[in-house]
Amino acid sequence: MEEKIRETLESMRAHLQADGGDLEIVKIEGKTVSLRLKGACGGCPHATITIRDGLQRILREQVDPDIVIERVE
Repeated sequence: MEEKIRETLESMRAHLQADGGDLEIVKIEGKTVSLRLKGACGGCPHATITIRDGLQRILREQVDPDIVIERVE
């Protein structure tokens, strides 16, 4: 499952990079993904929405419905 999570997040990085941001996977433990938003995304007031309604939603749809993303500063 970790490989599928990494592949899916990698495919979404281009969208963040287009807005001047990026993501870094800090660790994956089971169905919990710890990641850091970087660049413009790191300080964006909409970062929580990006994680919850964007990245986490897609991972839940494409990989496993129980995946949780935790944001690391």
